[in-house]
Amino acid sequence: MTVSGDADLVVGSLDPERVEVVVVVPCFNEAQRLDVRPLGDMLGDGSFGVVLVDDGSTDATWNRFGTLVDGHPGSAVAIRCSRNRGKGEAVRTGMRAALGSDPRWVAYLDADLAVAPAEFAQIVHRCAPGIDVILASRVRLLGYHIDRRLSRHLVGRVFATFASLLLALPVYDTQCGAKGFRVTPVLRAALATEFETAWLFDVELLARLMYPEHGDAVGVDALEEVPLRQWRDVAGGALGVRSAGAIARESLVLARTVSVARRRFERRRQRPG
Repeated sequence: MTVSGDADLVVGSLDPERVEVVVVVPCFNEAQRLDVRPLGDMLGDGSFGVVLVDDGSTDATWNRFGTLVDGHPGSAVAIRCSRNRGKGEAVRTGMRAALGSDPRWVAYLDADLAVAPAEFAQIVHRCAPGIDVILASRVRLLGYHIDRRLSRHLVGRVFATFASLLLALPVYDTQCGAKGFRVTPVLRAALATEFETAWLFDVELLARLMYPEHGDAVGVDALEEVPLRQWRDVAGGALGVRSAGAIARESLVLARTVSVARRRFERRRQRPG
């Protein structure tokens, strides 16, 4: 199992003979919010695995992992990082660890489980052939239950527009914390190096898949947004006023990084042969 040099403890394992989909859950000071029971229910499927990543928490987050790992041998792994590196690197650490068991899919969910693991499992199971990336999307539709603060919704729409223009991708919701990726060489390459952004790593990862420096790209037709039937805005998350400045700075970094990657990719595609 491959983990970052900042991971000082790994507990549990994933059985490559039966685990086909591995879900990474990044955690930082989530002792009060993390409920592992829905994750345990998802593991009852038999083909799912979970990697919990403690991103240098200063509370009792690590102690919350034991029940899940002990109760599901071969289906659950807990990784404890020696220092906090941000959500993006916590996700990357967990996904790289998951790749060691050679699953068909790797994914991630936010620790608040605003997206129910059971619903996400169904989304992955229903994935059509030819799809390499699944993006859960928070769309308010009749008969759907999306409990999202208006302020968060408006900010999300602004950023989604920015991301759509940056990626040249008609995407509705880039920042929902539930995404799945078919394991391919381009995904492994995309996870090989650290992210430049911590808050906006979702878009950075999509850019690495769509505009890789080498190898085949993930085309637009291989990405699919799936509206969630339920999503709840859980209190106590890290996103807030204090994070606004960091997100603004990362937006500038992301704009430069993705623009360079797109130009480089277009030049490579236009070369003869």
